[in-house]
Amino acid sequence: MAVLEIRKYPEEILKKKAEAITDINEDLHRLIDDMVETMYKANGVGLAAPQVGVSKRLIVVDTSPREANQSLIVLINPEISDSEGEILSEEGCLSLPGFITRLKRKEKILVKGLDRKGKEIEVQATGLLARALQHELDHLEGILLVDRISPLKRELFRRKYLKAKK
Repeated sequence: MAVLEIRKYPEEILKKKAEAITDINEDLHRLIDDMVETMYKANGVGLAAPQVGVSKRLIVVDTSPREANQSLIVLINPEISDSEGEILSEEGCLSLPGFITRLKRKEKILVKGLDRKGKEIEVQATGLLARALQHELDHLEGILLVDRISPLKRELFRRKYLKAKK
């Protein structure tokens, strides 16, 4: 296993819609293991393949350090099949270090996808797990936290962030 480089805003891969996975093989299993190790090393609760430079529809999520009765979830080609309610909460992103914003997300979701063996699974989620899954699914669509804030806040963030990188 290896810790991968987490891509940072404004890298182009973070803005692209990820491709569906059609073949579950040894390379994919290695990517999953590397993503899990990378997520844990960065103290994150989720990571999407585009965040490590791979434009594939793959996410890993583990909210167990912050929520009881949770464990690692690996989802291949995930999609939300049902949702209800809304909740406003703070959110950050490993690809936007230091940036935290308040966002509305669905309060309860049902996500369908494949596990690492290719078996169909469903994940019902509320709380932090629901938020993390929605966040990572956004990455698969090329959507970042800054895309979900007002244009004025986005421009202020962009200027401040790019200035700080220089």
